[in-house]
Amino acid sequence: MCPKVNNPFALKPFVSKDLFCDRDAEVELLIGYLFGGSDVTLISPRRMGKTGLIMRTFEEIKERRSDVLTFYVDIMNTRTIDDFNRKLMESVVAVLKKENIVNRFIKFISGLRPSISYDPLTAEPQVSLVYRDDLEKEMTIDMIFRFLKDLDREIVIAIDEFQQIREYPGVRMEAVLRSYIQHLNNIHFIFCGSRKHLMVEMFTDARRPFYESTSFLSLKKIPEDIYREFIICQFRSKGRDISDEAVGMILSWTRRHTFYVQKLCHTIFNIQHRYHDRNDVLLAINLIFDEYEDRFFEIRNLITPAQWNFLKAVANEGTTDHPMAKDFLMKYKIGTPANAQRCLASLLEKELLLATPHSEGTTYSVYNVFLSRWFERC
Repeated sequence: MCPKVNNPFALKPFVSKDLFCDRDAEVELLIGYLFGGSDVTLISPRRMGKTGLIMRTFEEIKERRSDVLTFYVDIMNTRTIDDFNRKLMESVVAVLKKENIVNRFIKFISGLRPSISYDPLTAEPQVSLVYRDDLEKEMTIDMIFRFLKDLDREIVIAIDEFQQIREYPGVRMEAVLRSYIQHLNNIHFIFCGSRKHLMVEMFTDARRPFYESTSFLSLKKIPEDIYREFIICQFRSKGRDISDEAVGMILSWTRRHTFYVQKLCHTIFNIQHRYHDRNDVLLAINLIFDEYEDRFFEIRNLITPAQWNFLKAVANEGTTDHPMAKDFLMKYKIGTPANAQRCLASLLEKELLLATPHSEGTTYSVYNVFLSRWFERC
């Protein structure tokens, strides 16, 4: 039975499986890896749907085995081990509160002097910790994992944007985590990341603590035929129709990148027509440009004119395998190969450009599909 949602194209990572497109094979792979004894490294560009996949997998695990505990920890905005500990503990407290065992946990970690409160609006836990020394920071991680191990239940922990731990100052965080994780036989981990080269290095470089410790899953685009059927069915579930041409435009214009497909369909659905055609797609695109334009100008203000020009050049090409090629540099007045190399490196670091390796090299594109399309019309 479909949930009562006015707009069936959810913009949150996951609402319910009725509003979630496909990924059945990926869910089965994840479950198979996790309960077959392997942790998982999950890699995908941002907004491709990895958070939604994790939540969908957690839901499926719960349906099959209600005793399994699942934790999601998003560390994208963490900068230190202190931030990591707070995020991890908040996730643990939120789940254990629902299981009515949070008081046991608070008593177990009482020596760490935690301060735990709950947001009055969201009811989400807010944790504060005060440390006497750096050793206590590592002890916090150890105590959290020891408590979970002693529960003697199967547990899955997903840590999103895992590559962020590389940036923590004053601690070899990879080594710290690996030293604890390798002994947790009842706890299975999903290490998620959007910066592919960093994630691959962390798990394939023999000099790093997590070397060859997981199975790999790279999230690809949803196949066009499956996405097409999903879009049509979602419109029909609310008594609407959409033309084949309009669906084709949606998938082409968004390049089948999950968030952008959802956002464009969401915007089209908000146009109060019983039948949607290409004109509604064009109207929705203009509405999106109006919504995002100030953000695009803000990006322009945060980078150099040369970087902005380089970004626009890649957008106008759609994709390019040869951003250093003479023809490309001359066509867009980029300057010398050295200037282009500096722009490319900076835009990749800022995640304004996306690098997609393939068998014959690397393809570069503008990370934000809406920004790329906006450049095309400028």
